[in-house]
Amino acid sequence: MLFDRVTRPIKLTLWGKTILELVEPLLDGIEMLAVRTSEAEERGPVTIAATPDIIPHTLLRVVRVFNNLYPNVFLKIKSSSTVNIINMVKTGEIDAGVIQHTDKTEDLNFEGLFLYERVLIAPKGHELLDHPIQSLDVIAKYPLILMASPSHTREILETQLQKLGRKYEVIMELDSLDMIKKYVALGMGISVGPKLAIEPSDLNDLGIISLANFLPVHQAGVITLPGKTLSNPAEKFLKVMRDTLHVTSGIN
Repeated sequence: MLFDRVTRPIKLTLWGKTILELVEPLLDGIEMLAVRTSEAEERGPVTIAATPDIIPHTLLRVVRVFNNLYPNVFLKIKSSSTVNIINMVKTGEIDAGVIQHTDKTEDLNFEGLFLYERVLIAPKGHELLDHPIQSLDVIAKYPLILMASPSHTREILETQLQKLGRKYEVIMELDSLDMIKKYVALGMGISVGPKLAIEPSDLNDLGIISLANFLPVHQAGVITLPGKTLSNPAEKFLKVMRDTLHVTSGIN
């Protein structure tokens, strides 16, 4: 018997006191476990992957805002190709991926958040910047500095040039669009890349021309796995991304 109900107020029997002494630390531990589990969940990590052109520009703006709002949440960011990012989302390796485009499928959720427009990038004063581009033909006349494969933009450009039957020369293949901009600014060649990678300061040394009439403009955004329960910090990150990119992209 745990309680002595004869006396008032009701008291624990010796057996009851013994049980309480044994159980009380366990109850405290369970309560502390719940608290610590909740605290750990609120700290993350939030794991995001994006393509190399999106990470230093579009994603960087989102991370700045998120870190100001939630400085205690741990972010893990991976750089990879679109194909690899899609696979990482499907296997649950990451919470979400930020990519330039994807085909609509039932095994992925895609939410468009910003436009992915491609532009010609040339050094300041280059003759291509003097007149509107009438055809991609003219691009093939100059040395090209492009992203190393796999690159969807490069694939699209080369496919179009091949359809036109134009020969072209790729003199440099790099893994970073920021490095491409530096070599273009030196006058070593021209490039084609996403407009989102051009910062205002870049225009001191570079000029750009929209290629929206010749190359597709994609809706870029975030992919997640249908049915996957995201942590509170991951949900907060996606909300910050929506709010930040809605303001900066002008997409309704």
